[in-house]
Amino acid sequence: MYRIGCDVGGTNTDAAILDTNCLQDESKGVLATFKTPTTADVTDGIKTAIEEILNRSQIDRRKVLNVAVGTTHFVNAVVENDARRLDRVAAIRLCGPYTRSIPPFSDYPYALRDIVQGPHYFLDGGLEVDGREIKPLDPKQIRETVDQIVAAGIRSIAIVGIFSALDHEGRHEERCKQIILEAHPGLSVVTSHSIGGPGLVVRENATILNAAILSFAKTTIRGFRRAMKDLGLTCPLFLTQNDGTLIEASAAAHLPIKTFASGPTNSLMGAAFLQGQGSISELQDKQVLVVDIGGTTSDICALLPSGFPRKAANFVDVAGVRTAFSMPEVYSIGLGGGSRVRVDDHGKVTVGPDSVGYRLTEEALIFGGSTMTTSDIMVAAGTAGMGDPEKVKSIPEDVVKGAIVEIRRLLEQAIEKMKVSAAPALVLLVGGGSVIFPDGMSMQHIEPKHHDSANAVGAAIAKIAGDVDIIEVLAGRDEDAVLEQAKQKAIAAAVAGGANEEDVSIAELTKIPLQYVNNKATRLLIKAVGSLRVSSDADQEQREAHQDLTGNDLNETQTSGSDAEKAQSAREGSMTRPSVGVDLTTYQPDVRNGVWYISAVDVELCAIGCGILGTGGGGSPYNMALYVFNIIQQKGDGVIKVVALDALKDDDICVFGSGYGAPSVSDERVQSGDEVPTTIEELNKVLGHQDFQGIVADEIGGGNGIITFPTSARFDRPVIDCDLMGRAYPTVEHCTPYVYGHPVMPCCMADAKGNVSVMMRAENNTKLEGMLRTTCVELGNAVGVTGKPLSGKVMKDFAIPNTLSQAWFLGRAVHLARQQKIDFIQAIGDVTPVKLLYTGKIVDVSRDVSRGYTIGQCVIAPLSADEQEENTVSEASKETRNLIITFQNEYLIAYHEPTGSQQEKEVLCLVPDLISILGSNGEALGSPDLRYGLQVKVIAMPAHPLWTQGKEALRVGGPEFFQLGVPWKPVGEYKLPKSVIEEFNR
Repeated sequence: MYRIGCDVGGTNTDAAILDTNCLQDESKGVLATFKTPTTADVTDGIKTAIEEILNRSQIDRRKVLNVAVGTTHFVNAVVENDARRLDRVAAIRLCGPYTRSIPPFSDYPYALRDIVQGPHYFLDGGLEVDGREIKPLDPKQIRETVDQIVAAGIRSIAIVGIFSALDHEGRHEERCKQIILEAHPGLSVVTSHSIGGPGLVVRENATILNAAILSFAKTTIRGFRRAMKDLGLTCPLFLTQNDGTLIEASAAAHLPIKTFASGPTNSLMGAAFLQGQGSISELQDKQVLVVDIGGTTSDICALLPSGFPRKAANFVDVAGVRTAFSMPEVYSIGLGGGSRVRVDDHGKVTVGPDSVGYRLTEEALIFGGSTMTTSDIMVAAGTAGMGDPEKVKSIPEDVVKGAIVEIRRLLEQAIEKMKVSAAPALVLLVGGGSVIFPDGMSMQHIEPKHHDSANAVGAAIAKIAGDVDIIEVLAGRDEDAVLEQAKQKAIAAAVAGGANEEDVSIAELTKIPLQYVNNKATRLLIKAVGSLRVSSDADQEQREAHQDLTGNDLNETQTSGSDAEKAQSAREGSMTRPSVGVDLTTYQPDVRNGVWYISAVDVELCAIGCGILGTGGGGSPYNMALYVFNIIQQKGDGVIKVVALDALKDDDICVFGSGYGAPSVSDERVQSGDEVPTTIEELNKVLGHQDFQGIVADEIGGGNGIITFPTSARFDRPVIDCDLMGRAYPTVEHCTPYVYGHPVMPCCMADAKGNVSVMMRAENNTKLEGMLRTTCVELGNAVGVTGKPLSGKVMKDFAIPNTLSQAWFLGRAVHLARQQKIDFIQAIGDVTPVKLLYTGKIVDVSRDVSRGYTIGQCVIAPLSADEQEENTVSEASKETRNLIITFQNEYLIAYHEPTGSQQEKEVLCLVPDLISILGSNGEALGSPDLRYGLQVKVIAMPAHPLWTQGKEALRVGGPEFFQLGVPWKPVGEYKLPKSVIEEFNR
């Protein structure tokens, strides 16, 4: 029995045929491989490649078990903003009164949005994090909505229900889909629970993309089937998915987004199979990395012990859109077999990043061209046999040596970036450009047989997977039984997808407790994997009948609007963020007569700075920025105003308001936009306040740092350039006026459903926090909260000044560092006192809920010398010990891991001073974003003296409150942040 794999790349289409009875032999069962140029109609290239390997192998075509195709065809349509291949999509949210603050398509770049954006609707339905319904589905409402969609000429619909990951079978979404199709059977409908896990915006983005590409995917897959029929193949057709497993073609026609990254993954899986030294799991003493060298780039990925590639971050950016589907973490550099080699006037040799690419056989010296490439260098060095060696004899020896040194440096540096430990690395070398991999590398490498067709081999040997990504409430339940049930769901999903029931096993299992919930709600991510089941004759007949039915159902692409109109839309606008195209070296915020009029660019900069000041908490500044972008887009720049703290009169009234609850809930059950304004209005009624003069953020950290912006737009009152923490903290009692004796009560809480609670009195602020937390859980664990309004005099005495300005300057510093290619720590240091504590790589993240709330620990290991940035030398980069960071939601303490006989922690920083973890782009990582393998820099910033000079303030805001067991010591001297208003006033 045989398997055929085919991988369609941008330049070449590869095919391979394997004998399943010889997979353990030295040949790995590979009978034939073939490479042919990718054609405009990809089906032609696939047909050519498969026909050639069938002819070469001379096998009985009736004994082919399956054909597996990997293609970047679908993702290319999105990346290229191809209006001819994308449909308009109507988005339906099952959300009740929630999520209106961030409508669908908010996160789409303008060019892509203009092509795919259809109408959107907020309907009844959705779940709370504990499984309760937000509102029951309303069938009449759904029917009326779909009638409107059809009347608008739209044929593709994306359905997104809040916490559909809790609803294991997606009952709300699936029932809504059923109602829609009963009313209009010809529509294409995608449900979000089949696309991704928690995180409303990123899951919805992926669901909309999937809906937009559906018609094109169906047409393309029908073409694949036609090619198989022409070749006399009647076996099942599969497509390879982003995670290296298979999906049956009829399912792929409905979930094409799951194949977007199949190309790189096929190479990784093929390399793991071909390496010939047993399974990856047996290499316990090594970390295994795949290096796939093509004509233009080298792609590097680490393989897990399961043999599957390490996954990328919690979200993946596709064509400027944040999405939630799983993709491998691949690091690419501009180095390939066609990379240009240059020598400057000083004799320095440089390699790439530009390449002659597919023109190698025309432009390289060895083929009679005039461009010196890496392939020429390797032929001149005598380590590669291609072209005419006589044509490169004139290359000076020092140039050859210099180029090889540079190639070695680029590869070793890239490989080090993908390593996650100090264990020896084994490199599996694949790809047509692997001839440029030089001798003398610092790690062992293997170049498997058929390495240049690893992508096609990877498709041929791919297995079937079943995935479970759900949230389970574990309180009062047998945790082992719940986990076992979830495992069985994953196994059942794999078997249903075509896996052999006898060898399915659990390949991956991850448990992530949700923060600030008292019902032990935990996200479970489980993958079961098994080999492809050999079908019986009856199975084959049933599949062929199903394929015929599915083929008949694969309609031609439905479009709304002419292709010309769509193409015009694709050309108009390409901004993904407000700062794109803005020169921040000359940009000045609009400050007139002491009033700062906020623009969308200001919002983006403030959001980045609020992330840094959030010390791991405060909620998502990204989602809050999307909310504010929408307000500015509707109402224009200047609708949000900011004034300085000293502009307040002593008897002015200042109100507060913030999001309160679990960030993991608010990222899914996004605010309606009414929660905070409702608390302000209701509390003012209780207190008899007719008006107020200023709006103050409880905490500048995270999304709460700019939640004041929508409030300003709603009430037409200015935001005050200050906050009550100077960072993020986990409780309401962590506000400076309250610490110094000013009342937080009465305190008001509200959700989007009209539920309002006012706490008039409590014995102390700690008791109030408990009362608020209990009510918050009852209201779904994401609400708006406001404390008693305070006077301008209190604000001037006890608020932390200029923190919104500080966030703005921090955000600008990060952007300028990227733009000017300078160290962002240095750029941040020009804005605020900062100390670089550590440079390293996250090697472990653990979370414990035994105290009733989540306490986490992050372990960061030092980088190797090759991973260090060029020309960067600091004490933090020389450290050989691990760094430990303990967090609740916010980062509480950073200390060196004790080594040897050392018993006491060497504390580098602890609360109330600020600890922030920055990613490679200079933006902060919240504690929910921490994950294995990320390279980070840890910085510390001194807290305002209001936290450090008073005994009670230090007790509440310092190590005693969080039971850290060590005394506080300052990390540095506080300096008042610059004021945007003073700096730019005119």
